Amino acid sequence: MRTSESVKAGTGAARGLYVATILVGSFLLFLVQPMVARMALPRLGGAPNVWNSAMLVYQALLLAGYGYAHALGRLSLRRQVLVHLGLLVLAGLTLPVGLVALPPLPGLPEALWVPLLLGLSIGPVFFVVSAQAPLMQRWFAADPQAGAPWALYAASNLGSFAGLLAYPLLAEPLLSLRWQSLVWTGGFALLVLLVALAGASRWAQPSAHMPVPEEAAGPAPGWRTVGLWLLLSAVPSGLMLSTTTHLTTDIFAMPLLWVIPLGLYLLSFVTAFADRRGPVRAVTRIAPVVVLFAGSYAMLSNGSGTLWAAGGTCLLLFCVASALHGRLYDLRPGPAQLTRFYLAMSAGGVLGGVFTALVAPLVFDWAWEHPLLVLAAALLMPLEPLLRWSEGDAIDRGPARIALVMLLAFAAFLGWQLDQYALRAEDGLVAMGLTIFLVGTGVMVMAWRGAFAAVLVLAMVAQGGIWTIRATLSGERTRSYFGIYTVHDRQGERMRTLAHGTTLHGEQSLDPAHARDALTYYGPGSGVWLALAATPAIEGPHARVGVVGLGTGSLACRARPGQRWTFFKIDPAILRFSTSGKFTYLRDCTPQARVVIGDARLELGKLPPAAFDVLVIDAFSSDAIPVHLLTREALAVYTRALSPHGLLMLHISNRYIDLEPVVAANARDGGLAALSRLDNPADRDRYTPSRWIALSRKAGVLEALVRSSPGHPWTPLEDTGAKAWSDDHASILPFIRWESFAN
Repeated sequence: MRTSESVKAGTGAARGLYVATILVGSFLLFLVQPMVARMALPRLGGAPNVWNSAMLVYQALLLAGYGYAHALGRLSLRRQVLVHLGLLVLAGLTLPVGLVALPPLPGLPEALWVPLLLGLSIGPVFFVVSAQAPLMQRWFAADPQAGAPWALYAASNLGSFAGLLAYPLLAEPLLSLRWQSLVWTGGFALLVLLVALAGASRWAQPSAHMPVPEEAAGPAPGWRTVGLWLLLSAVPSGLMLSTTTHLTTDIFAMPLLWVIPLGLYLLSFVTAFADRRGPVRAVTRIAPVVVLFAGSYAMLSNGSGTLWAAGGTCLLLFCVASALHGRLYDLRPGPAQLTRFYLAMSAGGVLGGVFTALVAPLVFDWAWEHPLLVLAAALLMPLEPLLRWSEGDAIDRGPARIALVMLLAFAAFLGWQLDQYALRAEDGLVAMGLTIFLVGTGVMVMAWRGAFAAVLVLAMVAQGGIWTIRATLSGERTRSYFGIYTVHDRQGERMRTLAHGTTLHGEQSLDPAHARDALTYYGPGSGVWLALAATPAIEGPHARVGVVGLGTGSLACRARPGQRWTFFKIDPAILRFSTSGKFTYLRDCTPQARVVIGDARLELGKLPPAAFDVLVIDAFSSDAIPVHLLTREALAVYTRALSPHGLLMLHISNRYIDLEPVVAANARDGGLAALSRLDNPADRDRYTPSRWIALSRKAGVLEALVRSSPGHPWTPLEDTGAKAWSDDHASILPFIRWESFAN
């Protein structure tokens, strides 16, 4: 009895040790991912595809780590322990974490340079830490008394989820990047200790000194099984990335949004791989209904911009990922094939990431990967028909087929009706009712997977998908590494617009008499209009003007004879809108202007000091701001590029973040005078409310600006005493307008 009890106690203690080791390793993995991405912000910017590229690097390194764990499993357990500890120590020599000094390589596109930079910076430690989850499970299973190791994978993803949340909520607000890196190094040392203890707990096993023969693992799974493992892993992985792109581009460009899809993806593993199967079975049961309802909005590209739409998209991701990962768990092999199984899962994750982050931006003009992955999920997820009237002897095959045709015809009718109402806000209740009926029809045909998928496609097309298809066929969109842009003509208003997802970049009148009018954020009452109008009086007739951010080129027509203008833009796709004649501000008003393609902060740093008299910073492509453009170091780059009496204009209009206290803190830190101009134009058809900040080393420059703007008040900045942002430490959390999310 004592022996049995001691064995159970020892097994329980060992299980706790392995759970702790896996939790710490996974926590560190997902803490370092946003940390490195944050380090890269000053060099890469904040476009969604930058994060997608980072995720692709992490998935590739995870695949390499799982491959290493699988290969290591052929050695004796003692050799596995020695080799793995040796690699952990070697990888630790690259710490603390930091970016390598790799400049952009000529001819190498951003989609390849970004993964290369991140891979070289974080590769060694990420590779060796990523292997610990499958290795610890294999070591745990080496004791016949230990039990099944699969629940440890759920613990691994719980640790990953905790690390993911810890970064934006704790690490980023409280610690500088230097301290983040040092704390992570301490966590890595703890992990090495835990791995050593885990290895020691199995060192005395009778088989620990014997290599594992190939036949001991049993027969390898067939190619069909492995192919299904790959698909069931690839679709949720790709959908997680496409959900981030779809949300930020077409629904709800908000700060910290990337945390939500990745967090839900990780939680789906916790649910799917848990010993208790009740939760994942419940989610799998309702997943087809969620796919029909929330998935019907997957082709929507008109920027619904509501919290409910964002919530529905996230619910869709969680249900799909849980259902597919639950099916993956049901197809798991025996513990002897554990590392092979995880290797296939990791390879599937990489395939999904490659499709979404590399292939889709090159092939599609819009985020078409998102509805395609939702459709793939519908074809793969377990379907348990709520109505089984097509089965058994309840109804003959012939009448069943007739009923199926009638139901599909009814679904087509509902889709046609829904298309008439979906995009009209005043008909929202009618559209919702039609959607519910369409979902109900899909539920009735769940016994036929092809019919279920057909109803889903009908719902997607009817729920705004027609507009998305037409925009693609008409060539209105352009997709680049930095975003998806839509050029749209509103013929009734004789207006052409440029939008980046939900963010308006600018407009131009199609009426020749008004083709040079600066519209949207740049109207007669805006801070930048007033500043450029006052420039001849403040800076003289031959002022040198720099503009960071091009958009439609609206500001070009504020140029005066004798001035020299330079535009900076990171995305060549935006410049092509002007050079191709879609927008004519640049051609008509500043044909001699110099246009510099590249990251503006880096390009401004290459210029000689005092290169400009006026510098306009208007580079935010959405409400999810690139933090690196508002740090102490960024402000130093801007002021260095300005003459001693120069004028700096910052555009900080933002729905979700109050940036004025940030600029006030940086101005205080840099010894700059600053004033704010909030413009609320009466004509909302042509102009958009905006907030601009004017800064200068000389208070007299701003006094002259105020004198030149009668009837348009400038106000002191709201200074809350916040700490100035720096490249080493900046957090948007204290400045988020939480109430804006519900509007």
